[in-house]
Amino acid sequence: MKNFIAIAGNIGVGKSTLTKKLAEHLKFKAYQEPVTQNPYLEDFYKDMKKWAFHSQMFFLGKRLQDHYQILQEKHSVVQDRSIYENAEIFAKNLHLKGLINKRDWQVYQQIYKTCVQILPPPDLVIYLKASTEKIMERIAIRGRDFEKSISPKYIHDLNNLYDKWVGNFNQCQVITLSYDDLDLKNNNIDFESFLAETKKYLK
Repeated sequence: MKNFIAIAGNIGVGKSTLTKKLAEHLKFKAYQEPVTQNPYLEDFYKDMKKWAFHSQMFFLGKRLQDHYQILQEKHSVVQDRSIYENAEIFAKNLHLKGLINKRDWQVYQQIYKTCVQILPPPDLVIYLKASTEKIMERIAIRGRDFEKSISPKYIHDLNNLYDKWVGNFNQCQVITLSYDDLDLKNNNIDFESFLAETKKYLK
């Protein structure tokens, strides 16, 4: 039977790296986050209020497309960020900050909620949790130009929304990993322990 794993977590927490490594070890297909494909992202970080809705609608549409394609796959899949996170974390944060107005937010929510009702959830969500300080360090190290303006407050607010979402999410099993204490990229002991735990939840 095929499995569908979603890797969840904040900006810069290490989702893409873990998605690739986990897919390689399990011989699953990796679906990477479409950050570089978003034609609004660079403009969004320069002027969030002007481009927030456009950027989030792109992500929602791409995430919906990916989720549907994953369900059609013959092979098991690891996905870098789920459709839920765009709506429950990033778009919601922008709305709470007044960067997505009430009218646009209602349209977004209507589309998102309909999608969630129709689409079956993943079999497993792996939530990578890290402190604001650790995430800011990783953002600085990877050096993406469009991320240079991201503030610690922005990351902190996203972390709070992630914790709230994970606490209420009950559509499938969730594994939470404290990424401040783990090095799944370079520490083989950490990774093998994580891999063994993950396999317990596979079909």
